[in-house]
Amino acid sequence: MGLKGFERRLERLVEGVFARAFRSSLRPVELGRRLIREMDDQRTVNVQGNVAAPNHFTITLGPDDHAQFAEIEESLLRALAEEARNHAREESYVFMGPVEVLLKRDDDLGVGSFGLSARFKEGAGGTAGGAVVAADGQRFPLTDVPLTIGRATDATIRVSDTSVSRRHAEIRPGGGGWVVVDLGSTNGTRVNGSPVTERRLQDGDTITVGDAALRFEAG
Repeated sequence: MGLKGFERRLERLVEGVFARAFRSSLRPVELGRRLIREMDDQRTVNVQGNVAAPNHFTITLGPDDHAQFAEIEESLLRALAEEARNHAREESYVFMGPVEVLLKRDDDLGVGSFGLSARFKEGAGGTAGGAVVAADGQRFPLTDVPLTIGRATDATIRVSDTSVSRRHAEIRPGGGGWVVVDLGSTNGTRVNGSPVTERRLQDGDTITVGDAALRFEAG
């Protein structure tokens, strides 16, 4: 799908919502094109033989454009980060850490001009980026602290299902990525339908505990 797919998605996610109120001559899709170009231009092969892309992006805008984009900043940055992850999946890129997009003001830039810098940034404790997404769309970013799943009140992802153990499973860093580990649960943990005791996770894997299905996203 590539760049054209990215543009269509960004227009649908952002411009379709804000087009009537948006008055800047700089369109959000222009930022998306540049971000994708930087990912492709700076991609490199890492020591594991995977193609790595930058994951930390800083967009600089002049004062007028910055004021306009500030009105939609949260939704815009969320959409740009999501589309960066989509592009990485399409191109089989990996990230060194979580995808982050920041917006900054530069008083030396005029209307319609912008800068975008991209760099590689490790996650906390040297872990790669990743998140677990619940069925309702809630995202749980992964860090160097294990993410716990279960019925316990202190679980990171609490599942109120009597077939789920209090401390059912956890996702922890391992081997430069993430592994899911069953914690001796009564009814077991499954990845893509198969029972596991410990399993290295791949982008798009579905982790099932009880009736709850959770999607793993790399980067």
